[in-house]
Amino acid sequence: MQTMQHQYVERASGRACSERLFADRLIGLLYHNVREHAPSLFRMATSSRMSAVLGFVNYDLPFGGCGSACSRFLKELQVDLGECLDEPAQLDTPRKVFERRIRYRHCRPMPEDEAAVVSPADARVLLGSCRETSQLFIKDKFFSFSELLGESMWQEAFKNGDFALFRLTPDKYHYNHAPVSGQVLEIYQIDGAFNSCNPGAIVAVATPYSKNRRMVTIIDTDVEGGTAVGLVAMVEVVALMIGEIVQCYSERDYDDPQAVAPGMFLEKGQPKSLYRPGSSTDILIFQQGRVEFAEDLRINQRRVDVSSRFTKGFQTSLVETDIQVRSLLAKRK
Repeated sequence: MQTMQHQYVERASGRACSERLFADRLIGLLYHNVREHAPSLFRMATSSRMSAVLGFVNYDLPFGGCGSACSRFLKELQVDLGECLDEPAQLDTPRKVFERRIRYRHCRPMPEDEAAVVSPADARVLLGSCRETSQLFIKDKFFSFSELLGESMWQEAFKNGDFALFRLTPDKYHYNHAPVSGQVLEIYQIDGAFNSCNPGAIVAVATPYSKNRRMVTIIDTDVEGGTAVGLVAMVEVVALMIGEIVQCYSERDYDDPQAVAPGMFLEKGQPKSLYRPGSSTDILIFQQGRVEFAEDLRINQRRVDVSSRFTKGFQTSLVETDIQVRSLLAKRK
């Protein structure tokens, strides 16, 4: 089966880069041939049990070859060891590489502007809106809004709001950081499948992110010390080979991690949770008219000189920008 390349925009330079999609042919086979002709096998492949088994085989077995396999793995993923808190010798399994901690205050600086909303992850980002009058209007492509938050009272609060979708690839740093400062009103899990976040798989499965297992955190930023951008929904979505989302908020560095709970105040830029491991997705949903996305991200998304599978699959210009955790995403209006 032929597959087209997938490109994104490097934010700092503005150049188009080709993404190396891990297990692309296998994912293509699963999401086209198997899904269409053997739906029962497809459901088993994207189940919680199979995802856990695949995760163990791929991530928990130690490296062999007296360190050479580890070196090859780190080189293949282009992991910058200078960013890591742990010594290279301690990163002796793929899981430890994916769950690595970094010196984020030094290598992921955060805007000083109190009005800034920051990226929750090292990821590739797309922007969207649920309003038909918005230039960023994307309806029912990546998720069904009515399903994403589950049967909750928050549906009306975020109606016609804006969103940002962050796709974490396997090479990325896999901690999520708080994108805003505010008080947690509610946090809850919605059960679901473990679909891949490979661009080809996303296009193949209608609204996959509202079908996958996900954790929803509702944050009120209109409180003392908050970012003042209204309510923000942070949705953390599992994917193929992601075993769990660990809530581990730390007020300082990675010290004394705590489970996120209602009533807790989250400080912008601090570690909030960890994906175990692989690739996964964050979705931030904002109330209508409360934020304005960074101009460079909006311009990049409309570029026609970049070969994106999302653009081809959804017949509208959808080009991702590679964004760093704690960097500027938006500002409050």
